[in-house]
Amino acid sequence: FNLHYNLINQQQKTETLKMPIISITSPSHLLITIFMILLSSKMFCISLSQNLLCPTGTPKVGLPVTKEDIDLLQFSENLEFLEAEYFLWAVHGYGLDIVAPELAMGGPPPIGVRKANLDFFTSNIINEFAMQEVGHLRALRSKVGGLPRPLVDLSSRHFAHLFDEAFGYKLQPPFDPYRDSLNFMLSCYALPYAALVGYVGTNPLIQGYESKRLLAGLLGVESGQDAMIRMYLYERAGKVVYPYRHTVAEFTIHISNLRNRLAMCGIKDEGLFVPWQLGAENRTTTNILSADFYSLSQWRTPEEILRIMYNTGSENAHGGFFPRGANGNIAKNLLKLECGIKNATKKSEKKTLIKS
Repeated sequence: FNLHYNLINQQQKTETLKMPIISITSPSHLLITIFMILLSSKMFCISLSQNLLCPTGTPKVGLPVTKEDIDLLQFSENLEFLEAEYFLWAVHGYGLDIVAPELAMGGPPPIGVRKANLDFFTSNIINEFAMQEVGHLRALRSKVGGLPRPLVDLSSRHFAHLFDEAFGYKLQPPFDPYRDSLNFMLSCYALPYAALVGYVGTNPLIQGYESKRLLAGLLGVESGQDAMIRMYLYERAGKVVYPYRHTVAEFTIHISNLRNRLAMCGIKDEGLFVPWQLGAENRTTTNILSADFYSLSQWRTPEEILRIMYNTGSENAHGGFFPRGANGNIAKNLLKLECGIKNATKKSEKKTLIKS
């Protein structure tokens, strides 16, 4: 019996040693222990509540990102680079090489860009736009991979040529976007809208659920930027832009008409005022937001956007904002197509000369 009792006693001691021991030597220790238990249970409840009330929204089937999505979304990085550099330099006098050099991925710095003479109000707007564009590049890089920054021409000379073409004659003195706040906002009129219509055009081609979410987020902010710029200019629509004899509204109409001519796909761009038949429900001539017949956002293909941004009317001939062409598979393949056409033409001309 004694032997059996000793064995049981020894087993109980061993099991006791295996159990966790909470030493409570004072009432304060007891309160702390109770608090920690309650806190951990509360955190668990909060976590469970968040999972129930804030689901991820991720579909049960499908891919987050497809190969086709990558090419389409990487194409948009060209415009995001252009906007980021232009806005950053205008406010700070420096760009991505200082703010986020890793995003440039070794791409060349922009041409001719400099700090603009902006008032406090306009500077705050553009600074926020600049930081948003940096965020867009980060988001795109994290989801579909980054591209090296393309060479972008943001010189006064390039903008002057663009505005001369819009008006059909040389403005005197040449238009300078860095001269003052109004000139700068007029030059910005040409930028976020290109990204906006590009994202709308890309939307039906996107397959992955993460790609769709990314595109929707980018589109929302680009639309907001475009609306802000148009509202800024609408408030000054009747103001004559010094030293020219044209109002702000006339500037927007001429720029929009130029982009429509370059893109060659009908009216997808409108100034601050339009004829009745182009207004919302055919009942307005004001056009604070540019939209189609049903007041929906217009859309453009990558080819249309390149025709505009190259300022050549051809997606196969680089120039304009992208002197060496845009980056990414879509833009590069279109430039290769032009090279193929030129080579074929040269061979044909040689054969003709030999025969003659």
